[in-house]
Amino acid sequence: MTKIFARFLKDESGATAIEYGLIAALISVALITGASTLGNSLDNKFSGLATTLDNASN
Repeated sequence: MTKIFARFLKDESGATAIEYGLIAALISVALITGASTLGNSLDNKFSGLATTLDNASN
């Protein structure tokens, strides 16, 4: 039983898959955050532009 437990502790083959999964999750969170920030910024810019054009046409 102790040999099985010791072999289980030494086995690191699944660790790399977990690490790659965590890296992929971190990258996706960063991309989503950046895209939403960019979207909000563009929305504000276009809203300001629409207001300016509305005021210029009146």
